[in-house]
Amino acid sequence: MSMLYHDPVRDLVSLRDAMNRLMEASVVPSWFTQPERETESGVRLPLDAYTTDEDLVIVASVPGLKAEDVEITLEGDQLTIKGELQPPLENVKYLLNERPYGRFHRALTLNIPVDEEKARAEFKNGVLTLTLPKAAEARPHVIKIQAKS
Repeated sequence: MSMLYHDPVRDLVSLRDAMNRLMEASVVPSWFTQPERETESGVRLPLDAYTTDEDLVIVASVPGLKAEDVEITLEGDQLTIKGELQPPLENVKYLLNERPYGRFHRALTLNIPVDEEKARAEFKNGVLTLTLPKAAEARPHVIKIQAKS
């Protein structure tokens, strides 16, 4: 006779992983798509992205980097952010080493036309903020109603 042990925590973790995979595969904001995944050897650059009436804004954490360490390219509807996070110290024995390092490459296809000439990028405290003004045709237009008497 064998006894089976049911581990509810393992089932929850498995369910969480399955839900994460489902959400990653199916939930893509309507204003951009991700045509490619990061390479296995690269670092995944975490991004936040949002829109306002006037702008598309991308925010990325790039700790320890300077403006000259990051390359941003906007070609047509393709936005690419590249750089490299420096590796940890080599002459120490780490007790904990969780910070990512290595090359990163993030490419997004924008589904909102933007005004490339007015794009701005700013660094502050290890955070890159990229502001892409929407092209005039992508901005909301208010139509005033004129009453006739």
